[in-house]
Amino acid sequence: MMVTNANGRQVVWTSLFIALLLQIMPLPDLVVDFRPDWLLLVLCYWAMALPHRYGILTAWLMGVMLDILLGSSLGVRGLALAVVTYIIAIHFQRLRNFSTFQQGLVIALFSVFYHLMIFVLEQLMGGAKFTITALYPAVINAPLWIWVFWVLRDLRRHFKVR
Repeated sequence: MMVTNANGRQVVWTSLFIALLLQIMPLPDLVVDFRPDWLLLVLCYWAMALPHRYGILTAWLMGVMLDILLGSSLGVRGLALAVVTYIIAIHFQRLRNFSTFQQGLVIALFSVFYHLMIFVLEQLMGGAKFTITALYPAVINAPLWIWVFWVLRDLRRHFKVR
């Protein structure tokens, strides 16, 4: 099966769109504080796998779309995702050499950084209060990274995304 470059882009953008939908999906009150950062995980994967194609601009665009969907301050998540993606893009060769378990720990640290950056930016814009529950997603993102990595890697190999 011959897969064109356009089809590869469709696979990436579809995965980002699904991550965006999962990010805004309603959850029960019991687990809402542990909502995984689906968009962050998928952006991290594509920034490591194809840093020359999907990087800062893609992260910023998806973050602004997330801000619009959440009704939050415009650009906050866009900037936070762009900064995290930039760090991943400049260190992608080093991160690729880590095991998926080690990558999961690094992704958890990036998740903490992402949420702290969102807090600081929202604090500057209007007085957000910090609670430790803002960092709970990092606990979920670390083990979830292994699954996201395997699924997206298999998709990338199946559709020959380059």
